[in-house]
Amino acid sequence: MFLTGRKFAAPALLTVLAGCSTVGDFDETGGISAIRSACPTVAVPAATGDITLFNPPQSRDAKAIDVVATLTNVRSTCNDQTENIATTVTFDVRARRASAEGARDVTLPFFVAVMQGGTAVVAKRIGHVTLHFDAGSVRASATGTGGASVDRSAATLPKEVRDKLTEKRKAGEQDAATDPLTRPDIRQAVARATFEALVGFQLTDDQLKYNATR
Repeated sequence: MFLTGRKFAAPALLTVLAGCSTVGDFDETGGISAIRSACPTVAVPAATGDITLFNPPQSRDAKAIDVVATLTNVRSTCNDQTENIATTVTFDVRARRASAEGARDVTLPFFVAVMQGGTAVVAKRIGHVTLHFDAGSVRASATGTGGASVDRSAATLPKEVRDKLTEKRKAGEQDAATDPLTRPDIRQAVARATFEALVGFQLTDDQLKYNATR
């Protein structure tokens, strides 16, 4: 994995983008013909795609809103041909400020985290993106980039699990109508080998609460 950071509680996913597909597509003989990609799915956790700055900072009055920014247009590229599967995440930040007076730069923190099995954050990095407002303009935009990496061995299903998922099944056989993913051991193995790259604004507890309740 890449640089390990502190764990955080990731809310439900808001946006799911490029990465591994669903577990697979059944072919005409009952086996799963396409299992998955080792590349992590890229997603924005709910309530982390927007950030609001206030002036003064402790106020939550609508009249005190200073800058509002949105993380959007998230895309990714992935190299899964090496033992270290590297994913580059790129996104746009679009912002609006309350006052157009003077030129101004605003720097916002963001995170890229790797989640395993939908529950465990195994690595996290913090980055920053800077927006420049021209004098007389209330709008600004910028592009941010982050990266995540996963060990191929961790993202690869064991052979016995792959064999079970791709096993051809014929009508009339005892297990023909049984989805192998209903087996707890198979389901757990797939979860352990499934990774997500999460990107969002690095928010304070108060900012998360504001996003969740506004």
